Amino acid sequence: MSADTVPSGSVATAPAVRGEGLRVTYRGRTVLDVDAISLPAGKTYALLGASGAGKSTLLRVLGLLEKPTAGRVLMGGQPTSRRDLATRRTIAAVFQKPHLLRGTVADNVGYGLRLRGVAAAERRARVAAALARVGLATWEDRSALTLSGGEAQRVALARALVLSPRVLLLDEPLSYMDPLLKRSLTLEFADILASEHVTALYVTHDQDEAAVVADVIGIMRDGRIVSEGDPAHVLGLPEDDWLASFLGMEPPLSGVVEAVEDGLARIRCGRIDLHALPTEEVGTPVLVGIRPEDVLLFEPGVDLPRTSARNRVEGVVAEVSPRGATARVVVIAGECRIAASVSAASAKELGLTFGSPVTLLFKATAVRTRRRDTIGGTD
Repeated sequence: MSADTVPSGSVATAPAVRGEGLRVTYRGRTVLDVDAISLPAGKTYALLGASGAGKSTLLRVLGLLEKPTAGRVLMGGQPTSRRDLATRRTIAAVFQKPHLLRGTVADNVGYGLRLRGVAAAERRARVAAALARVGLATWEDRSALTLSGGEAQRVALARALVLSPRVLLLDEPLSYMDPLLKRSLTLEFADILASEHVTALYVTHDQDEAAVVADVIGIMRDGRIVSEGDPAHVLGLPEDDWLASFLGMEPPLSGVVEAVEDGLARIRCGRIDLHALPTEEVGTPVLVGIRPEDVLLFEPGVDLPRTSARNRVEGVVAEVSPRGATARVVVIAGECRIAASVSAASAKELGLTFGSPVTLLFKATAVRTRRRDTIGGTD
């Protein structure tokens, strides 16, 4: 993304938050090096990456919590900094741990309003509305010390939303939750953020969480943003081998659009044909990505279930990698490598080993494509 995307001095077309030339150096070591990042107004931008990738540092810089070694932050098209108290008061945050105060839920949610001198009657009304937004209506008088982890984090979100922020920062807000609660709260947080139309920066190391909450995803590595854009394409079509490995996918396949028939594109990849939604003209060279979670795996010759899936591919197992409750299976079909994610029980039942013949089944909508000459460049 170019720093020239937004015209200088243009407020009407400016993103809600923009960072330009951001660098952070600690003891001679550069931990953040981002040429440009823009947070679209009213949308959720998820920063995804492994621990130490620079996600939280970038969040602190864009949230005016930390001064960068170099670069600048703009809000509404205007330069700002940590010294800009008025702008900082338009930003709220939710962190990994809720850090609730002793007292009632209402005391915690209304704390920031009390510091800002909001009258008691208005404070009570705004606290009640914020609690209702996060599914905790009428919880004002409960002790904050009796809440479960999920309840406490929803109170923390209400404490941020009650301030009516222009920008909301969320730094790994669900990382300490057990898997079942995390899935539930991820959906709740996504609904709340969408309905509030708040500009949000959401930091996580969990790609499933990012896929649910985000309108835009940026993937970070070693302090840099190495991929950015629509979640379906960022997570479904990695731009290089490192991204493919990070996302648990195989590197993208190379193919050519041979025809568009019955509303679908037929793409020739080596010796196999794949069907996808048409995005390019016939004859266009494309890269193809398929997420393992979208691929069903069967023994050859079995009666396949009735389905709208247009892609049925025969191949042989090249790798089986146990991953706890699941297994990652890499299948060779022609010259193509396609990964599938199956339950550990299914892998055992199918007796999957090197060389086992299998049938892959997946929908055309699961096949992501992009012009081959745009990978690594600007679309």
